Parts: sequence; C-alpha cells; structure tokens
Amino acid sequence: MSQSLRPILLFSAMALALLAVGFGQGWSVMLVIFNLCLISAVMSVGLNMQWGYAGLFNAGVMAFVAVGGMVAVLISEPPVMAGWEAGGARILVAGVMVAAFAGLVYALRRYVSRPWMKNWGTAALLVAGYFAIRPVFEGGVTAVEAIAAASAGNLGGLGLNILISWGVAAIVCMGVAWIIGRIALGLRADYLAIATLGISEIVVAVAKNEEWLTRGVKNITSLKRSPVPRETNLQQAEWFQNLVSTLTGTAPTDANFKIAVIEASSIFVKLCFTALFSIVLAIVLFLAIRALNSPWGRMMRAIRDNDVAASAMGKNVVRRHREVFIVGAAILGVAGAMLTTLDGQFTPTAYQPLRFTFLIWVMVIVGGSGNNLGAVLGGFVIWFFWIEAEVAAQWISVNMEKVLTPYLDVALISFGEAVLKVQDGVDWLKNAAPHFRYLLMGLVLLLALRFSPRGLIPEAGAARTH
Repeated sequence: MSQSLRPILLFSAMALALLAVGFGQGWSVMLVIFNLCLISAVMSVGLNMQWGYAGLFNAGVMAFVAVGGMVAVLISEPPVMAGWEAGGARILVAGVMVAAFAGLVYALRRYVSRPWMKNWGTAALLVAGYFAIRPVFEGGVTAVEAIAAASAGNLGGLGLNILISWGVAAIVCMGVAWIIGRIALGLRADYLAIATLGISEIVVAVAKNEEWLTRGVKNITSLKRSPVPRETNLQQAEWFQNLVSTLTGTAPTDANFKIAVIEASSIFVKLCFTALFSIVLAIVLFLAIRALNSPWGRMMRAIRDNDVAASAMGKNVVRRHREVFIVGAAILGVAGAMLTTLDGQFTPTAYQPLRFTFLIWVMVIVGGSGNNLGAVLGGFVIWFFWIEAEVAAQWISVNMEKVLTPYLDVALISFGEAVLKVQDGVDWLKNAAPHFRYLLMGLVLLLALRFSPRGLIPEAGAARTH
C-alpha cells in the first residue's frame, strides 16, 4: 500500500466506525466519543513532539494534563469572596515570601563563588524559609477551608471565559516543563522519566489535597463553558424550540416535542464542542507539521538519531531538547484544559496514570511515532477501542445468552463436584465487561508491535529503533 493512500484508507475506516456507532448507539453517543477522540489526538500530538521528534521519554503526561485542568478551574470559576476575606491575604503573603526566599537562593547561587558558601547558605535559607512561611500559609489555608466546607472552602478563580484558560494552560505548562528541563534534561533518559513520573504524582497529590485551591476530592462542578451553552438553557430558549420544531416537523403541542428538544439540545452542544476542538486540533497539527518539516525539525530528528554527532557539529543538544519538551508540554496543557471544559467540572481523582500517561503512549506508538498524522490516527483508534471495548463485551454476552438459552441447563465440563454451566460463562462475561478494555488494549499494542512496529502511519523514510 502506498504511503499516500494508507492514511486516507485508515482515516476513512475510522470515520466508518464512528458512523456505525452513530447509527447503532445514537448520534449523541457518537459525538461524545468523537469529541474525546479529538482531545486525545491533541494529547497524542503533544507527546509525539517530545518522543517522536526528540526521543524524550515523558512518563508524566498526566501532570501536564492535570495542570491544564487546574488552570481551567482557576481561570473560569468565580472568586469565593468569603474565602478571600477569611484567609486569602495570608496565602498571598505566603506566596510573596516564597518568591522572596527563592530570589535570595537564586542570588546566592549566582553571585557567590565559593561552593561551601553556596551549599550551606542555600540549606540555611531553605530551612529558614520553611519555618517562616509555614505558619502564615497554614493559618490562611485553615481559615479558607473552614468557610462553608460543604459548598466552598476554596478561593475560587478569576471568573473569566474558560476559553482563555486554554492559552493560559499552555503558558503554565511551559513553565513547569522548563523547571523539569532544567533539572533532568541533559542527563540520561531514565532521569527524565523518573523526574516526570514524580512530578505527575506531585501535581495530582496537590489537586487532591489542597482544598483551598481546587476543593480536592470534593470536586468543582458546573464550570462556565462559554461560548458553548448548557443543554438546560437551550431547552428553554424560544429560538431553539422553533428550530427544533422546523427541523423535526413537530409542533410544541405534540407529545414527543419535549423529548425531541432534549435530544436536539444534547447534540447541538456536542457539535459546538466538536467545532471548537476541531479548530484547535487543526491549528496544532498544522504547526506541528510545519515545525517537523522546518530546519528546526530536521535538526531535532538529527539530534534524536545521533545526539553525539549533532553535538560534535556544534548543536546545543540540551537546549534543543528543552525547547521541544516545553512545546510538547504546552500542547498537553491545552488538551487538559479542553477536557475540563468538555466535562464542565474538575475531578482530581479521575487523573490516573493508566488513562493519562499509558494510554497516550499507546496512541503514539500504535499511530506512528514521529508522524503527526499517525499520532492523530492513534488518538482516534485507541480511544475508540477503549470506549467501545466494554460495549462489545456486553453485546457478546447478551447475544451469547440469547443463542444458548435452550442449553443453559447443560453442563459443559464436569469434574467431580465442579460443574461449569453455560450460564456461568455468560454471567462471567457480563461482570468482566468493564475490564475487557484492558485486555483489548494489551492485545492491540501487541499486534501493532508485531505486525506494524513503526505504527499504522510510520514516519516517512525512517527506520526507527528507539
């Protein structure tokens, strides 16, 4: 199969699979899957820039996605004035103190030449800063979290349009990536993996436990998602009711009109998200392809394939790695903010390494490491299988029961007192359906590595080994 025809056929097959879901399970379900496929594709492109362009092993994808989600909350949630009045000032003072001590440490390590003075001075400043900042910070946090803990207990955010958070999330994640890069890039690849893995767990721990910031496990719900309306608002809008009446040919007095309005509002909202996410994915993909085909992209691939030779040619390998790592992290942060916007809530416990690190890696590997179109396809294929695996297992169990109903009392295997009946197998499959996706993901990954080790859409002209 030619390299130009392969992507067309694969994306066409993916489109047919989505259409099959639309006809079989409903268009609202299909749009839910499609929107999450778009977000997954953005995440996959971000990781592909780090791994496929530069060979950087980022084991903390979850960290940047979670940071993007937190930024969406802090930008869009309205401020909780009672919290600010109770302890907001003390938390701000603690933040200023942290910045001041960080500046002192930076100045000490930059302008003091003697190593022993740097080390001992840094240790003394860290200890002094801890004991000076802790009582101020904890006092403010305790006061904030005591304010209507069941419904508030946090400072809230800026109350701005949540779309602004998508850009802010990119900037914040760039800062986090810069810090990680300063620490771990330039060392062996396993140091970067350990650092990103540790950072991801720290970020999620902060999101779960710092209630004054994110309400922790109490979650933040009903986030404003302008310009996309809420379904309940659409259902009450006269213009939307008139639109539904015109499209369906039903009058507002008909018995089924209310059901039609509810279904139409759900589809309309999901289509709005589809338009927004498609625009973001198109922009990210366009810029990623331009970057890959630019002199900078060719330099990154040369560094990836042989960093020793590139360094001998005068290329600053560490700096280039830091650049691509920051860019990839920014894309992951945007995807995290998009996901929180789609959900309309922030749930820290939902950030699991399996979903937001391992699964994104599978998308890149199966799609084609180093190929942006392959990363997008991998995002669609893997998320589709991840969602539909449970549905497929349920469908198989139901149809097995229908076919084998006349034989449910027939023992298949008898060994002593142990008798395995057909019903036992059907019941087991029903109960195991939610876990069938793990088996399927492992099978998909194994088959991809065996029959297409370079991915469904491999990188052009590259025999990759890393």
